[in-house]
Amino acid sequence: MRICATCAVEYAEPLPEVCPICADERQYLPLGGQRWTDLRELADDGHRLAWDETEPGLVGITADPAVGIGQTAQLVTTERGSLLWDPTGYLDDATVQRILDRGPVLAVAASHPHMFGVQVEWARRLGGAEVLVCEADAKWLGRRDDSVRLWSGSCPVTDGLALHQVGGHFVGSAVALWEAGADGAGLLLCGDTIAPNPDRSTVGFLRSYPNKIPLSAAVVERITSNLERLRFDRVIGNFGNRIDTDAQAAVRRSADRYIAWVRGDHDHLT
Repeated sequence: MRICATCAVEYAEPLPEVCPICADERQYLPLGGQRWTDLRELADDGHRLAWDETEPGLVGITADPAVGIGQTAQLVTTERGSLLWDPTGYLDDATVQRILDRGPVLAVAASHPHMFGVQVEWARRLGGAEVLVCEADAKWLGRRDDSVRLWSGSCPVTDGLALHQVGGHFVGSAVALWEAGADGAGLLLCGDTIAPNPDRSTVGFLRSYPNKIPLSAAVVERITSNLERLRFDRVIGNFGNRIDTDAQAAVRRSADRYIAWVRGDHDHLT
């Protein structure tokens, strides 16, 4: 197993000439071109995993220094087991044991292919957990395994914790809804299916974040309508940004603002 150094997604050998995820218009290959790495090399380079208990039942796990895109994985722990969401492209034995000490791991899942990380390796080390992959994005898998289970629409992980496909950034772009999170008001782990902004009160919508490719007004409305079928008060993204309260209204407000701008309502301000 090798890891793309740019996006930190795992690939089985024989390796492609370039990482398809990075060659896609939503991502990029660096100036130096394709480079592959592995877990041993990353460990030798001094990478470690940081552990941040952000609220009861929720832990953020981040590679330090950053690996690939550098997302923060989220570990949701319920009475029946845990979900590892948006897994990092690096793991170590100490963190694996720390996760297992909290109980069984039910599944590893990503919001979209940029966040696949070393998901199969995580699942193997975490006692044979399932790897849940939205069927619409299965073509982006660089490493296939018996642990992979495809899903579409909605996918329960356990009581009160489920994945939901809302599309946009990728066809299979998904969120994870933890009903008991945010003190029972509902916590949405969104990856960058929607992206909480640094202002902590709005979210963004894009086809490509690094390359600034927009989505249409119709797609943003569809994403928002899909999210309005869920109940949540807090949103946490995959790069540290979050909206702590009234997040559902913030998503609608953000969508209305985006749609107004792309429709041309505010062209007089430009």
